Amino acid sequence: MRAKARNALRNRGNFTPTDYPFRGIDNSGCIVLSQRTMPRLKSNTTRVCCHATLVALLFAACAETPLPRTANAVRKWVGPPVNVPGGGQFRTVIYYGPWQCSRQLMDYCANKCSGSGHALQGCMWLADVKMDFQGTVMRAGSRFGMTHCCCNYGKLSPDQTAAARSRWSNARPGFREAWANRFGAWPTEPNGRLYEGHHVRDLWHGGNPTDWDNIIPFPKDLHTELFDLYNECYANDPPWTQVGVDYPYGE
Repeated sequence: MRAKARNALRNRGNFTPTDYPFRGIDNSGCIVLSQRTMPRLKSNTTRVCCHATLVALLFAACAETPLPRTANAVRKWVGPPVNVPGGGQFRTVIYYGPWQCSRQLMDYCANKCSGSGHALQGCMWLADVKMDFQGTVMRAGSRFGMTHCCCNYGKLSPDQTAAARSRWSNARPGFREAWANRFGAWPTEPNGRLYEGHHVRDLWHGGNPTDWDNIIPFPKDLHTELFDLYNECYANDPPWTQVGVDYPYGE
């Protein structure tokens, strides 16, 4: 098990801005990593079991986006603390945009689009996901951007889009439960209403309706606004064609 943890640390340079660096911590105290985040590992998900100190090192290795330094107000969700077997806790905080992409994220999207034979039409920094670990001897954290790359994907037909949406509707209760088991809770509004699940790559442009790495909880009012903003991004309209700042919000 410790060998797997060492492999995870060696592969830390493979993280991409839109991938969750890990899928939570299971009941045995193992970090669950996705294959997209750790492409050199063979299975779809890999369990890395280690002591709390090594958990903290893994969190520190996952950092993608720079730490924010501005004082702009931002909507955020603060998850409950999740106990880690063997000692320590981690907490998930999601900061919601959208914002213009930083240079790092814009370059990432340009490479992603060209890599699949498409052209980049815009880039939207949807949210930052921050995960903090606090153990008995040290604290560490990771932060990474959830980014929508508006490549010139073809649109699905209305029937195909409806079929994809039906797949998500059927999978939604189980997905929310699995997400809550790993991150402490599925986010809710102050009135108790559950956040909606937002597909980073939208369904009508071929986004996978049930892919873990394509879904992020989003407040309903912000989620509703994304429809028009996505249309702007796909139309190659500003501000989504322009590079933004590295630090779009404060804490």
